[in-house]
Amino acid sequence: MAVVVDSSILIDYVSSGGLDEFHAMIGDEPLFLPPLVVSEVFSGADDLRARALVGELLQDTPVHRTPLAHWIDLGTLRRNLRRHGLNVTLPDAHVAQCALDLNATLLTRDAVFGRIAEHVPLRLG
Repeated sequence: MAVVVDSSILIDYVSSGGLDEFHAMIGDEPLFLPPLVVSEVFSGADDLRARALVGELLQDTPVHRTPLAHWIDLGTLRRNLRRHGLNVTLPDAHVAQCALDLNATLLTRDAVFGRIAEHVPLRLG
């Protein structure tokens, strides 16, 4: 089963320089990064070492392709969640939709994804 990683997890490992620990946590599962997570992590990588770690990770980790259908589904997801009283940011909805697209487990520390999972079949790890 595939794994999608949210920036809340990835930033911690990049900040601590612990990519070995990160890979150990993932194991042999195929890993995918949402495109917006790449941007979030790079925007928070203030020093050269952190940017180098992100670059190293990107050498081995595919970024989830997001065709037009992904963005339409993302808009539908946000609309449906809003009908349930849950307003989700575009970046968070994008990460959730990437996991849904790939039928993957989402690794995150962000509580909003637990609330999203109450309404859609989002698997959290």
